Amino acid sequence: MPGPPPALAAARVAVRRWLHDAGPEPGALLVLACSGGPDSLALVASAGFVAPREGYAVAAVVVDHGLQPGSEETARGAAQHCRRLLPDGSAVEVVRVSVGSTGAGPEADAREARYAALQGAASRLGASAVLLGHTRDDQAEQVLLGLARGSGTRSLAGMPDRRPLGEGLLLGRPLLGLSREQTETACAELGLTPFHDPHNEDRRFARVRARQALATLEADLGPGLAANLARTADLARDDADALGALADTAYLELGEQPWAVGALEALPRAVRTRLWRRLALEKGSPGTDLTGEHLRAVDALVTHWRGQGPLHLPGGVRAARTGEGVQVRREA
Repeated sequence: MPGPPPALAAARVAVRRWLHDAGPEPGALLVLACSGGPDSLALVASAGFVAPREGYAVAAVVVDHGLQPGSEETARGAAQHCRRLLPDGSAVEVVRVSVGSTGAGPEADAREARYAALQGAASRLGASAVLLGHTRDDQAEQVLLGLARGSGTRSLAGMPDRRPLGEGLLLGRPLLGLSREQTETACAELGLTPFHDPHNEDRRFARVRARQALATLEADLGPGLAANLARTADLARDDADALGALADTAYLELGEQPWAVGALEALPRAVRTRLWRRLALEKGSPGTDLTGEHLRAVDALVTHWRGQGPLHLPGGVRAARTGEGVQVRREA
């Protein structure tokens, strides 16, 4: 008996491998996030087939951001696809969200609203994990954006294939090893007609410009660039995790602030900057506003102190050195 077509088979293998390596215990409920696009439909199709055979229950959640005309109809169409692809009796929900404006940008605001909706739906349904359809191309675009912004190792590490999403909930990305072409082909193999978001062609969004730049670079430098950038993310993640573990240990050993300059000087700078970031976030600095320049300025209180006064960080936080101690705290 012939097996499934190649792209669909690759998606099923990716989901099965993720469940074995990173998934929750069998018996758990998995929520599949679906936009109706090719990546998320490929996820629903492959996970809807594999997960029940591995002992998992599945449900689908479609988030309607309400940002485009006809978004309700698009969400209903995505939900219909999910009902056809999932086993009978699987829950399929459409959740309408209101996207606020925080100043972080429309993409970030929509993502925050989407993740909150998925987390709420997972809690309501009693799920253990939420799965997203991000692909290797999404990962490459993330790394390219990090390079363009001069970001550090953690940003270049891109998206992990799993991370916590609230208390007792896992966020997973089983298709990170697949290309966007494979997910589109998998949909074609199943006779599915995905929704193509017009925002994916709107150059106002940084991710769209990164996608177009990546296509240009691949045309100029040859194929394989996206895969190489994704591999760079894996290597950077290993380094970032190792440095993060060292910073966690140092944080505990340094104890209460102010921290002794001598003890700080003994640490690698890459560990110290992680400590400064952790302290600033704990005291209220917003992560979106806290830059590498801020962290280097705090570190200069250890390495190049000439009696300079306190440094003012975003969110009403300040860093100061007094004698042989450095402290980061909320401004009075």
